[in-house]
Amino acid sequence: MPEGTETTPLWDLPKPKRPAGRPKAARKGQQQPAAHDPIARIVVDVPLAHLDRTFDYQVPDKLDADAVPGCRVRVRFAGQLVDGFLIERAATTEHTGRLAFLERVTSSEPVLSPRLAALARTVAQRYGGTMIDVLRLAIPPRHAKAEGEPPSDRAQVTAPVDGAGWARYQRGEAFLDALRSNRQAHAVWQALPGEDWPARLAEAAAVVAANGRGAVLVVPDQRDLTRVHAACAALAGEDAVVALSAELGPAERYRRWLAVSRGTVPIVVGTRATMFAPVADPALYVVWDDGDDLHVDPHMPYPQVRDVLTLRAHADGASLVVAGFARTAEAQLLVETGWAHPVVASREELRKAAPRVTPVGEDFDVARDEAARAARLPAVAFEAARQALAAGAPVLVQVPRRGYVPALACAQCRTPAHCRHCAGPLALSGGPGHPPSCRWCGAPEGNFRCVACGSPRLRAMVVGSKRTAEELGRAFPGVPVRTSGAQEVLATVPGRPALVVCTPGAEPVAEGGYGAALLLDGWALLGRQDLRAAEETLRRWMAAGALVRPSSEGGRIVVGAEASLTPVQALMRWDPAWHAERELAERRELGFPPAVRMASLEGTPEAVAALLEELALPESGEVLGPVPLGEPDEEGRTERERALVRVPRSDGRTLASALAAAQARRVARKEPSPVRVQLDPLELI
Repeated sequence: MPEGTETTPLWDLPKPKRPAGRPKAARKGQQQPAAHDPIARIVVDVPLAHLDRTFDYQVPDKLDADAVPGCRVRVRFAGQLVDGFLIERAATTEHTGRLAFLERVTSSEPVLSPRLAALARTVAQRYGGTMIDVLRLAIPPRHAKAEGEPPSDRAQVTAPVDGAGWARYQRGEAFLDALRSNRQAHAVWQALPGEDWPARLAEAAAVVAANGRGAVLVVPDQRDLTRVHAACAALAGEDAVVALSAELGPAERYRRWLAVSRGTVPIVVGTRATMFAPVADPALYVVWDDGDDLHVDPHMPYPQVRDVLTLRAHADGASLVVAGFARTAEAQLLVETGWAHPVVASREELRKAAPRVTPVGEDFDVARDEAARAARLPAVAFEAARQALAAGAPVLVQVPRRGYVPALACAQCRTPAHCRHCAGPLALSGGPGHPPSCRWCGAPEGNFRCVACGSPRLRAMVVGSKRTAEELGRAFPGVPVRTSGAQEVLATVPGRPALVVCTPGAEPVAEGGYGAALLLDGWALLGRQDLRAAEETLRRWMAAGALVRPSSEGGRIVVGAEASLTPVQALMRWDPAWHAERELAERRELGFPPAVRMASLEGTPEAVAALLEELALPESGEVLGPVPLGEPDEEGRTERERALVRVPRSDGRTLASALAAAQARRVARKEPSPVRVQLDPLELI
């Protein structure tokens, strides 16, 4: 029987027909324990919070050679065969009862190194989750054929690195020198507009690899991954870098992951899951654009790339770079606490590289065009686009929403239009000749009547990228119009006259840069009911604006928002550090992350209330809510509620431990209604 089962088991598994974990062979005396370190401590792949610990098993002598620490095994747990990872071998056990034998070793490949096991436990403790949940994210599924291939020799990097690109930044050369001398350095790097940032990151990784150590670079999406991988391969060599992403098939993904685990590749570039890449002798961790929501894993326990890499840098004594065109409040906290240093350019360098920013609503523009405040494409935007096209450059047009008309309302009373079948929002997905349809169930609505006033007429609440492309095509006849969005995301566009309409995050790179960028419908981004609305809006604007040519070459940005708004001021000055400082100060005053640690509890009203009642909060803990999620019924009740629990950062680990313990007790009691627990959620409002 596994260790710790001397009391009645409470897990959700069928009861065994014979004593738990006692194979027939063991009862007949046909198996003998290994002569050396016969005890194996196993993490079983059972997704139950109260079983988040190791269990002791005996290693039979026939599996002694294969049962190495870190390998995958199969064990009998509560009468069923389950997968697990062998954490360590030991000579003795504290369990006083009979121990079961390992059933078999699935693979003798040590995929779970001691460093990765320690990281998985640390991440689980930080986010109030379980170790096995983290290991599912960290270790890809096994592929036997790829595992059977012999490992290659470790790639050597000897190419010299020119640090002229980093010399444009204050502390840039000092940071590169620290990497060359194997000294630990933490930096928050703010890249200049038009910067070839993949080349800068490749230079840092190559410096580390030349010293025989490893580097992990994590980017948000596949387009960024392609650029960074190409830059690293050009500088360090194809054999010295490997790319990891979900786009790979199971075999290729596992083959590349094994190359990292076996220490044959010093530089690893990838998307979100690469934050757990088991690179040998790590010296550098990099996250690009840490504010992107793609850096948050949607699976339990919802880890964030920046936070995980920070934990790894602290544990391994490695360097960390939090990089991007903008700066988050979390990155600003690293700077203000002194844990990281800012690597930014001087104002002189910035003025040379930045485009000119014109907000719609400036007094001068309004004096020339009284409709500039209300027009979606005012005269100043048309003028900037015409000048850029005349100069032979493409024009970038950023639209917050995709589709044609993604939201409709009554033309008379402005009440949002909803589907009569499921109450979902109505939208116009096709052109003018197509009837509106529901965005949830897809049912067409050919006979709309407003529920408030009875009017049959509809109007657009917001305009999508398709409708914008149609309008621009009529306004600029003869100019090619290209779109980049959810259906088809362009990586690059030629450096010739064209209008490129895209949604945020789908901006392609133009050869030679864009002549102008039109950032439309700023109110749609700034008006979102979200704690991070201003920060996220500035991040998206700066990501698009960084693709525009410098003002000395005619580069111009027209942003559809008032100049008095803080994000617009930060964009005009190209000063995201100032905005992040203000944002962090406001978060401190209001008591929101990252100034505090906060947990979101979401579930049925009864389940949330029960969890809060038995939650052992520290004295500094504070509960906000619960508040209903969704529309209430006639009696004012909702199916789900959410409560927020916040504590000072010093009590963050105590809060995570208390939530994990409370969840474990609920699972042990087989509570029917689960509660979704997420620490430091990206969306709070």
